[in-house]
Amino acid sequence: MDPVSVFITGTDTGVGKTHVSSALLLAVRRRALKAFGYKPVASGCLRRGEEWVSEDAERLRAYSTTPTPDLALMNPYALPEPIAPHLAAAHAGRTIELPPLLAAHQALALGAHAIVVEGAGGWAIPYSDHLMQADLVRALKLPVILVVGIRLGCINHAILSEIAIRADRCELLGWVANRVDPDCRFPDEVVATLREELDAPLLADCAFGANIDLATAPFAPLLDRLGLKRAL
Repeated sequence: MDPVSVFITGTDTGVGKTHVSSALLLAVRRRALKAFGYKPVASGCLRRGEEWVSEDAERLRAYSTTPTPDLALMNPYALPEPIAPHLAAAHAGRTIELPPLLAAHQALALGAHAIVVEGAGGWAIPYSDHLMQADLVRALKLPVILVVGIRLGCINHAILSEIAIRADRCELLGWVANRVDPDCRFPDEVVATLREELDAPLLADCAFGANIDLATAPFAPLLDRLGLKRAL
């Protein structure tokens, strides 16, 4: 049986995609199922010896089933500059190509019940002058979860992200409200507005500062919907 695989995108960078991805990985593992995180492309990586390492990929690996695959498999493109992936790749003298990304996903799939794929930045991200992030999502036929950082401007960003996801012929599985800004005014009203405006279910509402352990519980209905039942 092929593993279940989902793609986590956000309304912008810094909205908590890694936090939500980690919570989803832990929720799967609590059902005694094997789950691996996958960060196809990461920029702004840190130098560790001879390698560039993504902190996001390291966190996904920490919440994945052990023994985990090599970090290089879980993050095929680790790029130094903290800028858009296609620019970071150009600065590093590399070109992001689709085949290595598909091959890494296929390798991870051999030992997993579920793969949580975390995107870079928001939705409409170029990987190169001939490849968009959406091309990878379509090639893998992944349903999408949109993480909305609840802060000023997020209603516009969320609605535009939904339009773009559907225009790219991808399935929007649902969205997560992640309350990233403690100074956001009337956040409950913002979430209520998004529930009215977005044509997709609210999967989870993460309080500001909620730890990964607390963030796993709301994903139980989603796991049931995806067929990820507890292993016997």
